[in-house]
Amino acid sequence: MSARTSEIHRKTRETDISISLDIDGSGRYDVECDDQFLKHMTETLARYSGMDITMRATGDNPHHLIEDVAITLGKAFAQALDERPLERMGTATVVMDDALVMTSLDIVDRPYCEADCPDPLYAHWFRSFAMSAGITLHILVVRGFDDHHIVEASFKSMGKALQTATHVRSEELSTKDRVEVD
Repeated sequence: MSARTSEIHRKTRETDISISLDIDGSGRYDVECDDQFLKHMTETLARYSGMDITMRATGDNPHHLIEDVAITLGKAFAQALDERPLERMGTATVVMDDALVMTSLDIVDRPYCEADCPDPLYAHWFRSFAMSAGITLHILVVRGFDDHHIVEASFKSMGKALQTATHVRSEELSTKDRVEVD
């Protein structure tokens, strides 16, 4: 089987983003980004998902950069998946100081997102990632009062859920078997 990797370059008038992704990595990252919190969250996602992420991202403002990184990373994730059957679903609960966050997701090509997120830009990040990756994503904040901790716990729990969901199985986990569209 081929490696589950991808490389994507997305350039617009507002942003310039290059991402290399290896789903079966070891959580390594090499991230250069104009926004330091976005850099930190991308590195956190790599570490907790076990995926290797190399990213170069520049942008004209935080909204465009955060949105376009999510879109590009989502597309890279979808592109890196191969035809092997997956565990498909993953759930993880992470605690970070005051924050307790649970993520459940399904790699099912029915994009949907409900993300409890106190930061509108990062709520938008989760939606943009889910839509571009073609996954169903639910992030539930059980408790927390520090926005930084809640957002970071969300990335950690999503990473752990992705690690579970991308585990290769011996057979398809679906009553529909493999769906083909012509």
